Amino acid sequence: MAHPLLHLAFVFMNILILSQVSALDDHLPISSEAGYKPGPVPAVDVDSLEFPLNLEFLEAEFFLWSALGYGLDHVAPELVSGGPPPIGAQKANLDPLVRQIIKEFAYQEVGHIRAIKKTVHGFPRPQLNLTAANIGSIMNAALNTTLKPPFNPYANSLNYLLASYVIPYVGLTGYVGTNPHLQSATAKRLVAGLLGVESGQDAVIRGLLYERLFEKVAPYPYTVAELTDKISLLRNSLGHTGIADEGLFVPGAVGAEGKVKGNILAGDEYSVSYARSPAQILRIVYSSGSESSPGGFYPRGADGKIAHHYLSKKTHI
Repeated sequence: MAHPLLHLAFVFMNILILSQVSALDDHLPISSEAGYKPGPVPAVDVDSLEFPLNLEFLEAEFFLWSALGYGLDHVAPELVSGGPPPIGAQKANLDPLVRQIIKEFAYQEVGHIRAIKKTVHGFPRPQLNLTAANIGSIMNAALNTTLKPPFNPYANSLNYLLASYVIPYVGLTGYVGTNPHLQSATAKRLVAGLLGVESGQDAVIRGLLYERLFEKVAPYPYTVAELTDKISLLRNSLGHTGIADEGLFVPGAVGAEGKVKGNILAGDEYSVSYARSPAQILRIVYSSGSESSPGGFYPRGADGKIAHHYLSKKTHI
């Protein structure tokens, strides 16, 4: 079970924030000089900025549907550009704290899509597979077994957090991998800003799961620590990256400065975020280990020139 004091701290913080919202609404500025200002970018940066839309659409729909019971077609239909609605998305059975957190994440993802599409043309929402069966198959692959009953990410808060563990981290490693290749200040500013928020989302998810590290994920014999470790190993295997992913509890030699086993934030030997290329990301989100073989969350493949380049290849690159 989660440590009661830690959980109460989260609840108290949430109540305190919500109690102040109405008082602050009249005083908070809508925009800030420190915020991102969309602007033109050179052609060399366009494809690299469009590719992350695939992940942003995935996260937006997953979070919106799970927290609210509806998605982009209701919240921001102008952003989908006629793309098909996700398959299997549904409202999750979340406790009030987790629902509030996921609702915030959901609207953040809407903002991310809006920011990217105000900077580059983008593309329509791709076909997404958010069925419980698809996410359950990822858990089966991670554990190298068939869970009975099938894993249902929408059944409760713990299952949902474990399913969420699968998604934002992949996107943030993509932003880390993209940033060194960008040429313009506008593109770098956008990616740095997106990376900051994506990293925060991943940290919150990992922190909530860390509270329950040695709790069994009922009705299965696996703890949260074991399952997150297996998910990370699966992503490493699918991405063909070596170690670019770590679970919540690691051998002491792998932890920060070789001093700790807790691993709320994943990082390399210098505690610097790992990076992934677009090809490595596609291998993971397709659940196929190949950037040219769609499946997983993208049954018809991802969109944009980078993804289309790999889809045109018949052999693994």
